[in-house]
Amino acid sequence: MGRHHTEEHAGHRAAWLRAGVLGANDGLLSTASLLVGVASASAGRSVLLATGVAALVAGAGSMAIGEYSSVSSQRDAEQADLATEAEELRTIPRAELAELTGIYVRRGLDPALARQVAESLTAHDALTAHARDELGIDPTDLARPLQAATVSAASFAIGSLLPILVVLAAGASVRIAAVVASTLVGLGALGALGARLGGAPLLRPAVRVLLGGLAAMAISWLVGQAFDVAVA
Repeated sequence: MGRHHTEEHAGHRAAWLRAGVLGANDGLLSTASLLVGVASASAGRSVLLATGVAALVAGAGSMAIGEYSSVSSQRDAEQADLATEAEELRTIPRAELAELTGIYVRRGLDPALARQVAESLTAHDALTAHARDELGIDPTDLARPLQAATVSAASFAIGSLLPILVVLAAGASVRIAAVVASTLVGLGALGALGARLGGAPLLRPAVRVLLGGLAAMAISWLVGQAFDVAVA
């Protein structure tokens, strides 16, 4: 007897995975880079703490608003496409049936079989068939702006917490090094986690985000050095 075969795909995770990983990466790297730049300008712990908290609050709010606006626009476009398709199905059903048949022919089906499939799917649920195969939209799984905004804001805040906690714990002499080291570890872990959840190889995404993070913090450090001031 053949063994039951179960496949696990990562495509269904795309929306929340993108928002979550992007938010955590942004929170970690932007807050760490800001703290490295301010710390290299001789700022004290109280200034760094205020800077980090302000970055967390402002960044999380910005991520939430930006993601909500972006995904809302996507949802509006999806709903407009569905409305247009529904109107065409009502007014020119034969043309729409021919269009769906053509899609299946281009995918490799025999024209007669393609016509049969198109007629069967149209009789079952015409709008869903056209939405999925013509528009590439799943009517039961439209973009979710509130979910995306919440995930982005929460993940940004969580990512921002790491460098803030390191600033609180580390002494002045090792503060910058500790923030940089912990941030690189966090970025590497996030890169690997995102790759793992997305079903991709682990190494390349981790290395990519590590190099980008290191460059961002190095530039922030140089800017801080250029504005070196004594701040209590």
